[in-house]
Amino acid sequence: MPKLTPQDLCFPNLNGAGDWGIQGYQKRGGYAGLKELLTTPQAVHIQKLKDSALRGRGGAGFPTGMKWSFMPQPTPEKPLSKPSYLVCNADEGEPGTCKDRDILRYDPHTLVEGMVVGCYVLNAKVGYIYVRGEYYDESSRLVQAIEEARKAGFVGKNILGTGVDVEIHVHLGAGAYICGEETALLESLEGKKGQPRLKPPFPAGFGLYGCPTTINNVETIAQVVPILKNPLEWWTRHGRPNNHGTKIFSISGSVNKPGNVEAPMSIPLRELIDDYCGGVIGGWENLQAVIPGGSSTPMLNAEQAGRVLMDFDALKAEGTGLGTAAVVVMNKQVDLLRVMTRISAFYKHESCGQCTPCREGVGWVYRLMERLSRGEGSLDELDQLQALTKKIEGRTICAFADGAMWPVQGTIKHFRGLFEERIRAGG
Repeated sequence: MPKLTPQDLCFPNLNGAGDWGIQGYQKRGGYAGLKELLTTPQAVHIQKLKDSALRGRGGAGFPTGMKWSFMPQPTPEKPLSKPSYLVCNADEGEPGTCKDRDILRYDPHTLVEGMVVGCYVLNAKVGYIYVRGEYYDESSRLVQAIEEARKAGFVGKNILGTGVDVEIHVHLGAGAYICGEETALLESLEGKKGQPRLKPPFPAGFGLYGCPTTINNVETIAQVVPILKNPLEWWTRHGRPNNHGTKIFSISGSVNKPGNVEAPMSIPLRELIDDYCGGVIGGWENLQAVIPGGSSTPMLNAEQAGRVLMDFDALKAEGTGLGTAAVVVMNKQVDLLRVMTRISAFYKHESCGQCTPCREGVGWVYRLMERLSRGEGSLDELDQLQALTKKIEGRTICAFADGAMWPVQGTIKHFRGLFEERIRAGG
């Protein structure tokens, strides 16, 4: 699969080689055609997003055009009775994921322009960007970018004489992973404890301050503008049906050149690792396993990694998911069970405690993982661990518990033998 040209990229300054400010962004084509986008009927934009098959880049992969169509649309007979909001999820707490950080650091105006256009399409006059608290430098650049855009007339009242008003606010979180879940994020924005809400009602009907709200990831919102500015074929020529476009992959672990890269959707995982990251340390034959989409997605073994395509549907068929496309490569020198135990400890620490199966069960799973990975315990307890994950999965308000169980299930599925070897050696 050929590498993308500069004209194919949604984030041409992802590597930070150019100017991150408004002048550099405009030289790369930023804000060109914004007035036309803000005078095109919203329904036209939503239909194009549906046709593009853009799916949420934050992990869930829900069709963006469909999600945006859920927001109430005013008519002359029935104007909107409440304000609408667009909220950007820049919390990025998934271990292994760092793509949004580089967007905010090196290309923040892609998000600013995306927020302006998104607010217009969703009939929102105010947008909020919820940024992970540890991203202080990145949030500072984002605030500067918003002020640069305001001075240039791209943010604020009557943007470019179109009559469109958009105000953007940046809110720093306090480091809670659970606030990456959209309704917990809304609770945090409202000044409450960051715990997920029951659904329904869904945010499009009852979101921020009880008003219609759409929440999307940084990458998703930033990609809306190039999709709407370019011919549809510019986007759909990449990737398989229902998996179109480009994607930022965060590759880390046992590779020679880790980092964030923008590549076509549906790229073979082996090609992504070999061509973009210099290959596996020690060669492909030294590969042990790959986590394909952040710590909450089940791992792939070496055989799967050698043939799988990196898109939503291909990874789902392998029993895992694209998630945030945070690819963690582990070669045979990595103590895989120690890594997975550490991931279990992370989820134990980050559970909000609202639901009993998660509050009690995730800690129980971690303690079992810790003992079994050291070779303590029995083979019966290994079966107990597998059964326990199934009793926790799918029984909580949000998907946190599912994401905490899937890595453990993937470890047992592909590397049960490692547990058994240590248990027998320890016995």
